[in-house]
Amino acid sequence: MKKVLVLGASGGMGYSIVKELCERGIAVIAFARTKEKLEKLFGAEPNVTIITGDIFRVEDLQAAARGVEVIFQAANIPYADWEGKLAAFMTNIVHAAKEQSAKLVIVDNIYAYGRSPGKKVDEAAPKQPHTKKGKLRLQVETIVKESSVPALIAHFPDFYGPNAESTILNYTLQSIVQNKKASFVGNQKIAREFIFTPDGAKAIVNLALREEAYGQNWNIPGAGVITGEEIVQMLRGITKYDKRVSTITKGMIQFLGLFNANMREVVEMLYLTEEPVVLSGEKYERIIGKLPRTSYEEGLRQTIAYMKAQQ
Repeated sequence: MKKVLVLGASGGMGYSIVKELCERGIAVIAFARTKEKLEKLFGAEPNVTIITGDIFRVEDLQAAARGVEVIFQAANIPYADWEGKLAAFMTNIVHAAKEQSAKLVIVDNIYAYGRSPGKKVDEAAPKQPHTKKGKLRLQVETIVKESSVPALIAHFPDFYGPNAESTILNYTLQSIVQNKKASFVGNQKIAREFIFTPDGAKAIVNLALREEAYGQNWNIPGAGVITGEEIVQMLRGITKYDKRVSTITKGMIQFLGLFNANMREVVEMLYLTEEPVVLSGEKYERIIGKLPRTSYEEGLRQTIAYMKAQQ
């Protein structure tokens, strides 16, 4: 793997994938909509070529993908746009990969698994989504699998990490870094799973380098489960933050959804804060090797340091 394209390179997971590929000496085309942000993130990286464009224009994707062996799909769009646009933009990505005879590596979430079965979820678990967004994710997966493109799909829990701004945990971290009144989304006593984006990037790049990984789904868990209370306690130790951290409930988000389309779309996914889906990494460790697993305390420390450096 000598030259690759990373879609959504300015996002949390895309950023970490670009960084991981650079560390391995792989030439990267970093693709996103905003040139200024890409230049800020990767302007000093000699292995990175910056290309801007629109993921909804197949011509832009095809131009960016010229000569690449692998396309990493880490781009996302606002929840409110999923129903009308998610399938269309994945179809464009599949077409671009097919035209270049490139492989496709897809960053995916856990929505298609539906409700928690009460045990760790492996790749053989049935996908029975009960939410609109879970059904849309399954539709996208079907588009990829019914194409002739060699592809692998990696399922991840919620992200946190450097440059991971559009995440549920970042909402809390931002306020703490700014020493403002902070809130945590969901019951702080329920243990949930998060993954540090540099760990996720290492795992997905490891998969991309293995021929046998294609044509399969892979579950990539975090460093175990953790409660909101435990996260807050760690953050207090790291930052000396001493204000109360309140809880954002489903009812509060439903109220905000009366005025904001994206908030309306968040509500149906809040079941994951009440009945968390926890992934099994047994298949990855059996076939690929040891999963990268940074402790929550160290991951939070690195994330806070990154955020402070951006202030």
